[in-house]
Amino acid sequence: MATVDNPSNAVEWVLAEMLNQPILMQKAIEELNIVVGINRWVQESDLPRLNYVKACIKEAFRLHPFVPFNLPHVSVSDTIVGEKYFIPKGSIVLLSRLGLGRNSRVWEDPLKFKPERHLKMEDGGEVILTDSNLRLLSFSTGRRGCPAVKLGSTITTMLLARLLQGFTSKFTMQ
Repeated sequence: MATVDNPSNAVEWVLAEMLNQPILMQKAIEELNIVVGINRWVQESDLPRLNYVKACIKEAFRLHPFVPFNLPHVSVSDTIVGEKYFIPKGSIVLLSRLGLGRNSRVWEDPLKFKPERHLKMEDGGEVILTDSNLRLLSFSTGRRGCPAVKLGSTITTMLLARLLQGFTSKFTMQ
C-alpha cells in the first residue's frame, strides 16, 4: 500500500502547499534549473543536490502524513525511549504521526508549511527524508520500519522534481 500511496500523498500535499505559497514553487523550480538545467529531465544522480525539493517533501511528511498513526506494537521488554519515557514490558505502543509532526515543543509554527526548517544551513549537508530523532515519521521506524526507505525517497523526489519540470510554465511567478 505505502509503496505508491505515501510518495503520491506527499507530492500531492507539496503541490497543494506550493499553490498556496507560490514562492515555494519558484524556489524549487530555481533549484531544479540550477542543478539540472532546462534541457534535460532530472536524473537519480541529481537528487543529492536537490535539497530544497527534498525539504519540501520532508515538510509534507511532517505536516500531512499519509496515515495519522503507526500500527500498534507491544513492547517485548522494559525500555526507555528518548532518555525520558519508560515503557514497561507488555505495553501497547501507538505512535501518532500527526502528534509528532505538529508538536509545538519541537517545531516552531508547527501548522505552517516551511521547508526551510529542514535545510542544513550550517554545513550544507544533504536533506534526508527520514528523521532519526523521531520528530517525524516518514517511513516508520525500528525493526518493522519500511524496508525500502531509499527507494521510497528516490521515487518521491523524482516524482515531484519531474512534475515541477514538466508542468510549471503556467504557474511560475512573474
